[in-house]
Amino acid sequence: MQIRQLPPLAALRRQVRLTIPEIGAESGPALQALTDEARQRRLAVSGPPVFRALGMPRDTTTRFDMEFCLPVEASADGALPALNCACLVHHGPLSTLFEAGYAPLLAAMEQAGLQPGRESREVYHQWQGPESPDNRIEIQIAIAE
Repeated sequence: MQIRQLPPLAALRRQVRLTIPEIGAESGPALQALTDEARQRRLAVSGPPVFRALGMPRDTTTRFDMEFCLPVEASADGALPALNCACLVHHGPLSTLFEAGYAPLLAAMEQAGLQPGRESREVYHQWQGPESPDNRIEIQIAIAE
């Protein structure tokens, strides 16, 4: 686990309300639309896609707010806010993201006496498909103040 203070991040964003199982079906079209918008507006992409969750549940049926974000050099849409967070990089398929990514990070936060905040992010540094062992996804969980 690393503790990081992330600066604001200029990004194009698409907000949806969904359940955890719906993320996969929604993410592809949302990211394609953001990529098309960046190209149309002549905005240079400045980083990997970010999925920003507000109040992500620990079950598969509760709906929550998710923003699919594409970092760009400048955006009239504003920026993701700065975030003080605990981070861990998950290597592997999406099917192991919770047990090998979120669970150890939350356990490390608890051991360090840190309370998770309402916001979490996933940064898709490398994405080869849902079952690829080569995926590299950074999990960022806000630290409650």
